[in-house]
Order: sequence, then structure tokens, then C-alpha cells
Amino acid sequence: MRRLLLTAPLATAAALLLAACGTTEPAADDDATAKEPARAITLTDATGAKVELDGPATKVVGTEWNVVEHLISLGVDPVGVADVKGYRTWDSAVPLKNEPKDIGTRGEPSMDTIASLRPDLIVATTDLKPDAVKQLRKVAPVLEVKSADAADPIGQMLENVDLIAEATGTTDRAATLKKEFDTKLAEGRKTLTEAGLDGAEIAFADGYVNANQVSLRPYTSGSLIGAVNERLGLKNAWKPEGDEAYGLAATDVEGLTGLGKVQFAYIGNDDDATSDPFGKELADNSIWKSLPFVKSGDVHRLDDGIWMFGGTGSMEAYTDALVASLTK
Repeated sequence: MRRLLLTAPLATAAALLLAACGTTEPAADDDATAKEPARAITLTDATGAKVELDGPATKVVGTEWNVVEHLISLGVDPVGVADVKGYRTWDSAVPLKNEPKDIGTRGEPSMDTIASLRPDLIVATTDLKPDAVKQLRKVAPVLEVKSADAADPIGQMLENVDLIAEATGTTDRAATLKKEFDTKLAEGRKTLTEAGLDGAEIAFADGYVNANQVSLRPYTSGSLIGAVNERLGLKNAWKPEGDEAYGLAATDVEGLTGLGKVQFAYIGNDDDATSDPFGKELADNSIWKSLPFVKSGDVHRLDDGIWMFGGTGSMEAYTDALVASLTK
């Protein structure tokens, strides 16, 4: 769990995601029945770099799980994915539909493996080290999207969807994804309101164990999940301030004592034995057992395979799982 989750760094580039702009080259053939050549595309990515494509990219590599999820949701099966096994474990909400080549870890993709795929486009996030991006640009055009933004986590996620859609010629699908996402959250909020949970306090966290010590990460209002919770009409109970990218804070079991009577939610994974300190390592902890929400049974382990830093598909799955758990 620690290895998987901590590869989402707490620091991101400060560059703002700039608007993508497409340019179209006119067809040289005047015959109306002739097939038009693919239109060239020029985009500006999150770092301000110009990305030029001969046409909509179809052979795409994703170096981070959130961009892989975006690609799949947009109908583009990536030819290369970082840590395929990890993606299948932690993002089964939006499963891979093909058998992509494993390109290495999310932090250190294999340049040789990526080059062997001859991709049209490599989609990375601003979390990837600049030196790695520089090497990747020698292989194929690289589109960097901003990893996350605690100032507007949902808005950033949707901007990334739009930018990737521009590069892959799937803007119609992106519009549908955004509409479905808004509908899902509206339906979830309605269900919670009808159950008398409008304004209920919620605390979402994940955790890991190191040297027999349990460390926890509160997901503040600046986290993607925190923002979804608020769109559902819930109130974030965490007081610590999260980092400027992912909206994550740090605490330990003693830090839970200030939460009071809240709904406590988390996501574990049966395929990762280290992913459930709340149900395992803390089960006999006297502080944990004394917490009001533990005593009242308001601890919710949600479905496996929902990536907490994912896209619209993961957040829709999270909404379904949370609403079902809170209203059962």
C-alpha cells in the first residue's frame, strides 16, 4: 500500500494547465468523396510546451494511472501502461480492456520499452521528473497534464480529460463523460439528502504501516475525494491543511481523536495485505476502539479497486460505494 500510494508525490509543478487549442490543416483534395487526411493538432500542455501531432493519437502510452484511466474512459486503449499489475489492482473501477505493455514503474518508466512501442503520443503528469520527460520527448511527443490541484481538484481532473481528448480526437466522448459525472453526483446528493445525511461530517483517509507504526493520510477538502464528498452535500471533518497538489495531510491514530462523531471512510484492497490498517493493525488499538465513530459503527470500508486519484469513472464508483454504505 505504501509503495503504491506514496508514488503520488505531495509536491507538484506550479505551472497552470493552459487551454488546449486545435489547428486544422485543409484537405488538398477537392473531391468531396475523397477521404480527408488526418487533421494536424497543436496543443499547449500543462507546462506551457507546444505539442504537435500529425492527427489524433491512437497509439498512446500512459505513465501514470490517472491518465491511463482517462484514456480508457475516452475509448482509447493505451499500448503502454506503467505498472500494469498495480493498475489492475487499484483501478478495477475502470479496467483495462486490452493487454498493454508494462513500461515500468510510474516514477521511472523504461525508455527502451516505450520506444519499442513506437507511440504516437506519451501522456505524462507533472509529477514525472523533468529529466525523464526530456528523454521521453526524444521518443515521441509528450503531453504533460497537471497531476492535481488542491485549489480546484474536480476542475483540474476535468481539464485533464479535455486536454487528452483534444489529443486523441475524442472530445465528444469527453463531453459525455462530464455530463455523466455531474449526473452521478447529483443523484448521489439527492439520495443522501433523502436519507437525512445532507451536511453530515465525513472523514476519508488512507494509511500504511512502517516499523510497526501506523501513519495516516487525511483527505482534506483539497483532495479529489474531498471535493466529491462536498459535491455530495457532505462536510469534510478534517482540520489539518493538505498539500497544495493532492490535498493530503499527515497524522497518526492520536490525530483521529479530534474528529468526534463522524462518518469515517476508507478504501482497502484484498490484493494488498498492507492496505487496511484500520481493519487490521488498529483493530485492537485502545485509542482506535475509543473513537466515537468506531463505537457507533460508522466506519466504512468501501469497494476495492477505486483509485483515489483517478478520473470520472473512479469518482462515480466512489460515489456509488459511499452512498450505498452510508444509507444501508
